[in-house]
Amino acid sequence: MPEATPPTRHTDAGDGTTHVVVVGAGMVTHRFVESLLTRADQSWRVTVIGEEGRHPYDRVGLTGFFSGATPEDLTLERRAFDDERVRFVPGDAAVRIDRAARRVTMRSGNSVAYDRLVLATGSYAAKLAVDGFGLEGCFVYRTLDDVNRLRSFVERRSAELGRPLTGTVIGGGLLGLEAAGALQGLDIDCTVVQSSDRLMSAQLDLAGGNALSRLIQSRDIRVRTNAVTTRLDPDRTGQVAGLEFRDGSYENTDVVVFTVGVRPRDELARNAEITTHPRGGVVIDAGCQTSDPRVLAIGEVANYDGMCVGLVAPGYAMAEVAATRLLGAEAQFPGYDLSTKLKLSGVDVASFGDAFGETPGALDVVYSDPVAGVYKKLVLSDDAQTLLGGILVGDASAYGSLRPLVGSALGGDPAAYLMPEGGVAAPTGDLPDEALVCSCNSVSAGSIRSAVHDEGCTDVAAVKACTKAGAACGSCVMMVKKIVGTELQKSGATLSNALCEHFDVSRRQLFDAVRVSGLTTFSAVIERFGRGRGCDICKPALASILSTLTGTHVLDGENATLQDTNDHVMANLQKDGSYSVVPRIPGGEITPDGLLAIGQVAKDFGLYTKITGGQRIDLFGARLEQLPDVWTRLVDAGFESGHAYGKSLRTVKSCVGSTWCRYGVQDSVGMAVQLELRYRGLRSPHKIKLGVSGCARECAEARGKDVGVIATEAGWNMYVGGNGGFTPRHAVLLAEGLSDAELLTAIDRFLMYYIFTADRLQRTAPWFEDLEGGLDGLRAVIFDDSLGICADLDAAMARHIEGYEDEWKATLQDPEKLRRFASFVNAPTTPDPSLAYVAERGQVRPATAAERESPVLIAGTVLEVRR
Repeated sequence: MPEATPPTRHTDAGDGTTHVVVVGAGMVTHRFVESLLTRADQSWRVTVIGEEGRHPYDRVGLTGFFSGATPEDLTLERRAFDDERVRFVPGDAAVRIDRAARRVTMRSGNSVAYDRLVLATGSYAAKLAVDGFGLEGCFVYRTLDDVNRLRSFVERRSAELGRPLTGTVIGGGLLGLEAAGALQGLDIDCTVVQSSDRLMSAQLDLAGGNALSRLIQSRDIRVRTNAVTTRLDPDRTGQVAGLEFRDGSYENTDVVVFTVGVRPRDELARNAEITTHPRGGVVIDAGCQTSDPRVLAIGEVANYDGMCVGLVAPGYAMAEVAATRLLGAEAQFPGYDLSTKLKLSGVDVASFGDAFGETPGALDVVYSDPVAGVYKKLVLSDDAQTLLGGILVGDASAYGSLRPLVGSALGGDPAAYLMPEGGVAAPTGDLPDEALVCSCNSVSAGSIRSAVHDEGCTDVAAVKACTKAGAACGSCVMMVKKIVGTELQKSGATLSNALCEHFDVSRRQLFDAVRVSGLTTFSAVIERFGRGRGCDICKPALASILSTLTGTHVLDGENATLQDTNDHVMANLQKDGSYSVVPRIPGGEITPDGLLAIGQVAKDFGLYTKITGGQRIDLFGARLEQLPDVWTRLVDAGFESGHAYGKSLRTVKSCVGSTWCRYGVQDSVGMAVQLELRYRGLRSPHKIKLGVSGCARECAEARGKDVGVIATEAGWNMYVGGNGGFTPRHAVLLAEGLSDAELLTAIDRFLMYYIFTADRLQRTAPWFEDLEGGLDGLRAVIFDDSLGICADLDAAMARHIEGYEDEWKATLQDPEKLRRFASFVNAPTTPDPSLAYVAERGQVRPATAAERESPVLIAGTVLEVRR
């Protein structure tokens, strides 16, 4: 491999700049651009060529698309791409590299010259060599376009057949199980087919795979192992209808999703005669250098030490190395960290280090509880001192503390890490400096300590900004917080809990201060307890506090100016500048007349409709000035605000329960409706969701909610702390066998205690983990009144229930509030017919008259006028 050559000044403009061209616009490219430009001066220019017509997005969180996440929700922070030194060319794939001329040509025929070229083309979904692969109804699971096509097909096909669909996922690895969860979220009866003897065979041993299989099947997803698909059969219309296996068995199916691996997209490099590996991938050295001294490769397309790996953490590490080397400093790719954690809601699985015990002399320490669905294994060195790796199935709570210790002394009895709650406490010694805390961004414990002591970081946010620890998947944030707190304590300081620069107190302390003082406006609160004029952090937080304590309308008086963008107009802003409207449908129960009313509103206003993951109907595409007219129609039809725009109760999901289902033991719909009407409009530190299942089969997925209720013959079981976000959590059992009245009281107190004491934007799971005594301490507060505050919590909830008012109904009756719903002062209700919209770096703006006549060139990007 040749030595890296310093960049020369060869550019289109010849103006002394260094021009870097990046082919590919995924997560790794985003990290590379961000890393390069935060350290480079103004002489650097970057062009990013992306085949997909969108900004880089979180491919790891793709499954969230089926539980309500929008493409905008998945889009990574745009700040790096908005830098004036960056030109982004979306939707135009690179097709040829001319190494002699140092130029990349795109499908459109346009070309761009480079000083240094970075290949980040990623990989594509592998295809299975079986007859019938191209039938309609066959999909891969790789991009937003893939999942969009899958969802559209399911909606159309289920309508055609007039029944729920059956689906098959071929490939039982990490991605296959996530795809199965997505299909189940689309109400598809799903089977996972794995050719080997166990699920996730690349990460789990046989016992771990068997434990995972039991967990997956308990979620009503069937599993077939040792099953090799040989043929797909079509129906009479050419759509997939069934699968045949090597053993001669057959299975009917309407949808097939292939997740049988990925292959590096190395055709550009191969055609340009850059060295590629026989098994695929652009060969690189430890500096991410290819055989061409001016070309680097990073991410899934890069082959290092004979391997291409489809994980984001190694790609991020390569991105950092490539940026550092381009800037003239030394950096080496440390090799692949193959640690993985399953992100299928409700199933905890993790694998790290030498999980299979391949190190000579390795010892296994195993804990297994088949009844609870738990299997844990630690792999130790032959002297039982050094942790080499491990497998966690059913309970991966120790992953964050164990994975950083790989290669280091375990520091205590291995069994202490494996025992269930109530067992021996795990050792709490400090991690060694070299322990990797954030695998996504390759941040060690030593780097975090250095950020505290050398860079003056006094909280997790500052450490994240300084080191990027916790900035990707977020699974290491609790460990980062623990290290920061420990280091500050050693230096005599304490971990800052300030809400922001304007308030030196935490949200919890501010809540107490406002409650005791009786202040009702932001100006009064900041004058007494803070300083300055406030910011985007403290204003929405205080708006939520005041809403809870005063019960006033979010748009009343000066407090209207405190709201976030969505709360400001009580609708969800979409990527094209329009808004979505979500009327409340308590418990998912709706009358035929209600359905007809929503459908007629959507038809009259030309709105796109979608059933959400919370059993409601989302109407997309309303202009600002249309919102009052849309809501007038909906309110007249008996609907009210669903609060999809606020940090508040979103939904209470339910199954049909004992009313219809032959397995149901209680009326889950009735309870869900009662809960949603009880807690509607309840503002909180973060959005909250509830679920009610009519039996233990758990069709409402209640254990994935902040509060989950599951019916049993003995009463209601109450689970708390399940939620999504970057680190999905499985809810834990708080109480069982509750009557209706006992359940309502328990939920009242849980929610109010959370609202009273949680930090800003803290979800319920980390909140009660931070409480003194954890789950047991929470039980003592709610059921034993250990703090003597239950009467206060009950009274606060009673005030909320009594004072509830539908925000949109009240707004429609207030001319002053309605004045804010106007796009243009001189045309408050009628849009200007001369306006069109054009895309510009993922944003929208009004087009000029000249732009309406022909495409224009802005920031180097050809824009299409939307007519």
